[in-house]
Amino acid sequence: MNVTTIESEVRTYCRNWPVEFERAAGSRMFDRDGRAYLDFFAGASALNYGHNHPALKRALISYLEQDGVTHSLDMLTVAKQEFLTEFAARVLGPRQLDYRVQFPGPTGTNAVEAALKLARKVTGRQSVVAFTGGFHGMSLGSLAVTGNASKRGGAGVPLGHTWRIPYDGFAGGEVSGLKLLDSMLSDSSSGMDLPAAVIVETVQGEGGVNVAGPVWLADLAELCRRRGILLIVDDIQMGCGRTGSFFSFESAGITPDIVCLSKSISGYGLPMALTLFRTELDVWQPGEHNGTFRGNNPAFVTATAALREFWADSTLEKQTAERGLRFEEVLGELAAQYPEHVSELRGRGLVWGLAFREPDLARQVAATAFAAGLLVETAGSNDEVVKLLPPLTSTDEELAEGLGILRESVRSVAEAY
Repeated sequence: MNVTTIESEVRTYCRNWPVEFERAAGSRMFDRDGRAYLDFFAGASALNYGHNHPALKRALISYLEQDGVTHSLDMLTVAKQEFLTEFAARVLGPRQLDYRVQFPGPTGTNAVEAALKLARKVTGRQSVVAFTGGFHGMSLGSLAVTGNASKRGGAGVPLGHTWRIPYDGFAGGEVSGLKLLDSMLSDSSSGMDLPAAVIVETVQGEGGVNVAGPVWLADLAELCRRRGILLIVDDIQMGCGRTGSFFSFESAGITPDIVCLSKSISGYGLPMALTLFRTELDVWQPGEHNGTFRGNNPAFVTATAALREFWADSTLEKQTAERGLRFEEVLGELAAQYPEHVSELRGRGLVWGLAFREPDLARQVAATAFAAGLLVETAGSNDEVVKLLPPLTSTDEELAEGLGILRESVRSVAEAY
């Protein structure tokens, strides 16, 4: 039987990469025939530390061999307590972040839903400000603050209680979203009610690797503070070191009221999500927001191992920043070589995007790269951006290899166009 005859038409990635993957290690995946593919997708940044990292794998296998608790809802377990201890010691404490930790469920959209619900509960207000290009998840509350038309179109019901304003750089930077928001809140005839919260990504991954500047983010935080609006940073794809620092907002010098984490927080690709918020915002009643799989203990185990392995010092952070500069240099040269096709280079740390003037070119480049053994995806409003998300643990040789394949793929497609 052809399995595609029973799997839903909703499937996506297997259409772009039509091979059966059998195993994975480090920065590479291998198909059933043993062919290796260099992975510059990394589970959409759920695998920041690569596939099956030995230290994390050992911790997980040991835990399972000892019959460790796997499912516990929000009961107290040794695995959960060890994770919270390490998270406080290695992440919150050094950054002087007085956050409570909520386990809202296993995925990023669960973290966003909890954040939105909490913001409304705390403030007693209903509307939320979101940004053009934003992506926050596929459940209804998260979709309401997501900009992508095709994703929103699948909801089947109206998606309301959201004001959408221009993101940093929208329309070529000709429209100031923050000035617009401040002006509308100042004018009692604007029709905009004071929102409960603003939700923002510091780098919009699915939106096309749109990077908000640190000054813009600082101005947004100041506006929220001055207006009494809660600031939610969705750090689901860009957190856990993707931009260098553990949280992507650190370079802007801001402290969000609420932070959403998922994807690489487990370190191993296991489902896990966190909603972090200032202690005084913890107004939940017991059981008021819950979920059956919010106690994924194997994920706690690998998350703890990842914190110990990668966040005991600043080595990974510095390495990612240095590699980001190298990516900027190499990709900048590539963009300059084909200005008639590449419109822009965007990125920070180890998330980068090449924006093409014709969306079909981006799709052709991704397909050509796949044929040459490199996994990259496309992003943006029209899939016009080739998006690079290599594991942070890739070797210098692997990064150079991937960039070489990408360079040759762009050359091949551009010269044939």
